[in-house]
Amino acid sequence: MVKRKRIKTKKPDLQMPFQANDYMLPCLNKKLFGVDCLGCGLQRSLLHILKGEFAEAFKMYPAIFTIIILVVFILINWKYKFKNGRKIILTLATVNVLIIVISYIIKMNQLF
Repeated sequence: MVKRKRIKTKKPDLQMPFQANDYMLPCLNKKLFGVDCLGCGLQRSLLHILKGEFAEAFKMYPAIFTIIILVVFILINWKYKFKNGRKIILTLATVNVLIIVISYIIKMNQLF
């Protein structure tokens, strides 16, 4: 039996031409009180999405994908005015709030 050598392919390096962390807004809650707020991780999560790191984006901020869906639906509804658009937006917003609060509680329980 002939053994084949595996050729290791190097992942393309998708580095930003600048350090994006230098341009992120600091969390005022974390600076003043030393505790994460409900929105901590959102900016970094968006950066992970721009880099194509979707699993890392979800780990950083679990509500990121439902927030994107909500924003896209709001923009589409703004243009085309769906019949039940308001109910859909309210449902998506409620789901987002639940995901944000539950993930925050889980994150805080791990810290304390």
